[in-house]
Amino acid sequence: MQTAAMDPAEEPPSMLWGLDPVFSAFARLYIRDILEMTESTQVPGIYFYNLHPISKVDVLGTVVYKREREDFFCYGVDDGTGVINCLCWKSDVLKEEREPSKSGAQLGAAAQGGFDPVAELQKLRRAQRTRCRLEIGELLRVRGPVKTSRQQREIKASTYYKVSDSVMAVQISWMMEAPQLYRQCYDKAPQLEPDAAGDSAVSSLSRATKILKDFLKQKSVSRFRPYDVQDLLQPLISSPPQAASADQIDSLRVVSRAGLGQKIGPFNERPAPQEPVAGPSACQQLRQLLKEALQILQDEGAVYRKVKSQDEVYLVTVQDKDLLVAVKDVIREDSRREKYVEKGCHVLHILSAVRQRYSLNVSRAALELVLKTLECNSDIISTSDSHYTAI
Repeated sequence: MQTAAMDPAEEPPSMLWGLDPVFSAFARLYIRDILEMTESTQVPGIYFYNLHPISKVDVLGTVVYKREREDFFCYGVDDGTGVINCLCWKSDVLKEEREPSKSGAQLGAAAQGGFDPVAELQKLRRAQRTRCRLEIGELLRVRGPVKTSRQQREIKASTYYKVSDSVMAVQISWMMEAPQLYRQCYDKAPQLEPDAAGDSAVSSLSRATKILKDFLKQKSVSRFRPYDVQDLLQPLISSPPQAASADQIDSLRVVSRAGLGQKIGPFNERPAPQEPVAGPSACQQLRQLLKEALQILQDEGAVYRKVKSQDEVYLVTVQDKDLLVAVKDVIREDSRREKYVEKGCHVLHILSAVRQRYSLNVSRAALELVLKTLECNSDIISTSDSHYTAI
């Protein structure tokens, strides 16, 4: 395979890679994407997927070929999107596959009917050999850095083991989690270089959003109005610097001129006061910051407005018992219909029904939070990535 190098103009600087959480994690990428990643021109061994710096991956797949050497195993792992070579070094236990010594056997025989430490140790070693020695067709999980050797992309395993998955529960869970990771993380370009002008504004907005989230969670608030939480954001608003008064200016002039030996009279001119720079007041900044923070919470589904009116009342999604009951009733009633008995109700169907029966202002993000809460409470179960049915 010819290794593709990334354009230096498009590659983010290496000093910013640590700002991306993907860089320090084992990325759960499809093998096809691992094989197609572009290599960094700054640091060999670092690859990029959608501008995310990738150094190590986590792969689950079926062994399709196997080679064994004295010090390592070489497995070909297939996850349905491609096949990659995995280099798995043997541990000391696998290298020492000799029979126990006579003294050890005599010690084991000496333990008459009691706990035999030698025999138990041998059982543990056999179990470890079984987990690390795989055959074609068995399921293997590998974690480790990605390397390119002889123009072939491969994984040098830091951890690997055989996965016992007789009912395919692990594989199904893996296949359901991978698309969510792609949507929520890998397919979104990293924000490594915010604009310098808007850096402080973004920082204040993120802190304001976090303050509101923590307050709603700690106090278990079910509903509130903007003026109820407005004072929480007051410390984030920096008051404009006050101009020095005329008396303060006079005293400063007296001290400075006295130091220079100049005579100071009572009729010296005062400097003309500077005109204040026009700009938003602290109150206006606070209202604008609160408005933007509440909009972010609405976009994330954490809060919503049941009825849009002049009286701005926000409901906390997971604390709204009426919304939880409405969603649960929709799923319980519609999952009995012949159309939804087998697979359950799709999330878009549930959203449409909730908007008709409860409120038009319920967003999909808010509904997904409600569904997650109901599933944690064992009121409903998910039959697929976006289908739910009542228990």
